[in-house]
Amino acid sequence: MFEPLCAALDAAGIACTRNELLADHCTFRIGGPADIFIKPCDEIQLCRAVAFCKEQGVRYYLLGNGSNILFEDAGFRGAVLDLTAMKTGIGMKENIPGEESGVVYCNVTVGAGMKLSTLCNFALNHSCTGLEFAYGIPGTVGGAIYMNAGAYGGEMKDILESVTVLTPKGEQKKLYKEELQLGYRTSVVKEKGYIVLEAVLNLTKGDPEAIKSRMDELKEQRVTKQPLEYPSAGSTFKRPEGYFAGKLIQDAGLRGYQVGGAQVSEKHCGFVINKENATATDVVNLIHDVQRIVYEKFQVQLDTEVKFLGEF
Repeated sequence: MFEPLCAALDAAGIACTRNELLADHCTFRIGGPADIFIKPCDEIQLCRAVAFCKEQGVRYYLLGNGSNILFEDAGFRGAVLDLTAMKTGIGMKENIPGEESGVVYCNVTVGAGMKLSTLCNFALNHSCTGLEFAYGIPGTVGGAIYMNAGAYGGEMKDILESVTVLTPKGEQKKLYKEELQLGYRTSVVKEKGYIVLEAVLNLTKGDPEAIKSRMDELKEQRVTKQPLEYPSAGSTFKRPEGYFAGKLIQDAGLRGYQVGGAQVSEKHCGFVINKENATATDVVNLIHDVQRIVYEKFQVQLDTEVKFLGEF
């Protein structure tokens, strides 16, 4: 079934492997093999690989750092495209609108496959402020835009100027901030099935010591409050309006609740962790239990932030 796709990829010089274990490519450390695992080296190869998948009728999924996803135990029937395999550079241009303002703006252009941690360190090294909130978010630029990632009072929508995407029709399109429909964990990229290729960010020049101090402060908060010592997909549930998911789960008496190898973190109840070789089934059953019990006690529906990929 996949031979024609593999042959097309090989002829185009696009690297791919068969039966790649997806547990090795996500932060939950859960998931079976992908039928085809494609590793494009740049945007051109990415666009061609997507076109080949469509031509051959093979379903595909674009994978960044794998920080917000749960793959099923049986794996993925189709092709997974690894965006982190892309060689991604960063460009920066300074713009001084007026000496009287005293503000220096920095337009930073970056590819979708770059990890946020790398981008944050680039900003620090160039004394650019605005990205501190993203330090420690275990994702890529493309994934962060897809879901308008945010933390500690900041979101991607605060710093985005424009995004270049690949549409489902195979066309490249530039979208400006006002066209991206960035909301709480959503965007037009997510809603219309676009693929992020590149982004332009608006940052400002700042004091490098103050930037580093803020990054260190947020890192300390994450280490202290989040169960980073265990594999997880980050915050499992969206914040219900007027509530905090972790507090609801704690008040429902579910701190440390466990199904198989999956557990509600004792450190932060908003996280489901892979404590002891959990399966995807363990995680899904635990999530369903949490949703049911919280609703029974408080009549609040908890929706997941984690994306489930497979037959659940």
